Amino acid sequence: MATAQAGKQVITLRGSVSTVVEFFGYALNTILYQRGVYPADCFTTVSKYKLQVLVTTDKGLKAYLGNVLQQLSEWFMQKLVQRLVLVITGADGSSLERWQFDIETEAPNGHPQKSNEDAVQREIQAIIKQITATQTFLPLLPDQCSFDLLVYTHKDADVPNTWELTDPKLVVNATNVKLRSFSTSVHKVEASVTYRDE
Repeated sequence: MATAQAGKQVITLRGSVSTVVEFFGYALNTILYQRGVYPADCFTTVSKYKLQVLVTTDKGLKAYLGNVLQQLSEWFMQKLVQRLVLVITGADGSSLERWQFDIETEAPNGHPQKSNEDAVQREIQAIIKQITATQTFLPLLPDQCSFDLLVYTHKDADVPNTWELTDPKLVVNATNVKLRSFSTSVHKVEASVTYRDE
């Protein structure tokens, strides 16, 4: 007699990296859209995680995010990434918001782990919804904002020449809100946003 499995499948390091990096692509796009860093007409709607999410149509931004995500993927495969941070800065260069994604490698020795793909997708869906919902409490941003992406790696990571070291761009007089997390059974991602408390 056949028995039904609980939806658990084996996930490899490569599969987990693909899931996490894809999430970062959608999360970064969602933040940039929701916070108005780029004009709304620079985004288009796509269906992902059983949601309608917005992704950029701006060629420069797509290329930049694509390069960052490709490098992240390489570092993830080497287990070198500890944190990804999107910092929104004002015209004067001061940090207004700091979206932080802490990454923990959970799988011992890179052995395949059991993971429930549907549960992972639901956890990611909840984070994307939560990012969108932050609009209800985050302060309005000034019209002219820019953003930086910071990647925290282990010290032995090979950093491309086009990347540079920077300070952590902390937010002063800040309030921190912990967001949801998700786990692929190989990687755990915990999200939070810190914003200037005016």
